[in-house]
Amino acid sequence: MTGDRDTTRDLETASASPGGRPRAAPSTARLVGLDLARGVALFGMYTAHLAPDPAHGGSAAFFSELSRGRSSALFAVLAGVTLIILAGRPTPRTGHAGVRAAVGVAIRAGVLIVLGTLLTRMDTPIAVILPYYGLCLLLALPFSRMSARVLAPLAVGAALVGPQLLYVLRDLAYAETGGYADWVIAVNALDPISRADGDGLVDLLITGNYPVPAWLPYLLAGMVLGRLDLASAAVRARLLVLGPALAALGYGGSWLAFRLFPSAARTIGAPSAWWSEAEFTVPGDGPAWLLVGAPHTETTFATVGNTGVAVLVIAAALTVLAHRPSASRLAAPLIAVGAMSLTAYTGHLVAIELLGMDDRLDRRLPVLFAFIAVAAVVALVWRRFFRRGPLEYGMHVLTGLSRYSVPPWGR
Repeated sequence: MTGDRDTTRDLETASASPGGRPRAAPSTARLVGLDLARGVALFGMYTAHLAPDPAHGGSAAFFSELSRGRSSALFAVLAGVTLIILAGRPTPRTGHAGVRAAVGVAIRAGVLIVLGTLLTRMDTPIAVILPYYGLCLLLALPFSRMSARVLAPLAVGAALVGPQLLYVLRDLAYAETGGYADWVIAVNALDPISRADGDGLVDLLITGNYPVPAWLPYLLAGMVLGRLDLASAAVRARLLVLGPALAALGYGGSWLAFRLFPSAARTIGAPSAWWSEAEFTVPGDGPAWLLVGAPHTETTFATVGNTGVAVLVIAAALTVLAHRPSASRLAAPLIAVGAMSLTAYTGHLVAIELLGMDDRLDRRLPVLFAFIAVAAVVALVWRRFFRRGPLEYGMHVLTGLSRYSVPPWGR
C-alpha cells in the first residue's frame, strides 16, 4: 500500500509533487497517476467503512455499495503494479540487483503482515487487509520476472481456479455443526499469530475475509499492468476498453447465470447478488454461491468484475493526468493521500479505535466527510515538508536493509 515513488531509486528521481509542474515527464505522470488511483481506492475504503449502510437504501448507501470490495480489489491490483516496479521494469532486475529487489519485497511483505496483525488485534469492526496483501506479495514474488504474455494467462487461470479451490477448502475447514473442523482447530492451536488473536495461516489462506486463493489473481492482474507500457496512449486506450469489458463479463455473467438458473437465485435469496452484497454477509455453503458476482464473495464472477473496475480506474487516472497534467492540482488531495496510503489506511483504523467505534461504526455522512477531510489535509501538509509519509519512511528504511543481502564486494 505504499506509494510507488518509494520503491526504486531511479523512479524516485522522476517523481513530482501533486502540485508540481503542469507538464510532467511520462514516468512522472505514470507515478502520479498510480498515486491518484491509490487515493481513489483509499477514500473508497473510507466510504465502504463509514458511509450509510447499503441495506438502508438512498443515494449515499448506493455509493457506499459501489465502493465495497471494489476499493480493496483496486488496492490489490495496484500492489501487483508496485511489485513489478520493485522487481524492475521494463526489464526485470537480475544478479545482485535482483536479489536485493526480492529481499526488499519480502521485507515489505513481512512488515505488512506484522502491522496488519497489530491492527487486527485492536479488534475494530474493520476487516484488516494488510496481512493478506503481505502474504499475496510473497506468493506472487516468484512470478515477478515474467513477461506480460506469461503473466496474463496465469492471472486468468488463477481467477478461474482460485475461487473454486477456495470453495472446496472452506467446505473442508468447517464441521457440520458450523464450527471449525478439527484439523483447523489443531493448526490454529499451533499458530502463534492465531493464538495472539490475529489472522493466522488458515485465516489468510482459507477462512479469512480476504483469502489468498481469491485475492492472488488481483495481484497477478496488476503485475500484467506493470509489465505494460503505461506511458503509451495506445495501451491506456486498450485498458479503457478492457476494464469495462471485464466488469461486464464478471457482473453481467453473474446476472445472466441467475436468469438461466432461477433456482440458484432463490437459493441465494438476494436478487441483487450479481453486483451487491447488501443482502447477505457470509458465504453460502451450496454450489449456487459460485454464481454470485457481488464483491467480497470470492467467486470467479466477482474477481473478474472487480478486476475490470480496477483496470478502468487505473487507466482513467493515468489518461487524465497524461492528457491534462494540470489536473494534478485539482486532484492534489487524492494524489497526496495515495502517495502515503499505508499511513492513511492505518490512521483511519487507529482513529476508529480512539473514537470508541470499536463496537459499532458511526455510519453518518458527516463522520465520513470528516475522515476524508482530515486525511486529505494532513497528507497535503505533510507532503509539503516530507517526501514520504511516516509509515512509508519506516518501510523505506526497513526495505533498505536488503542491500545487506548481497556481499559488499558484489554491490
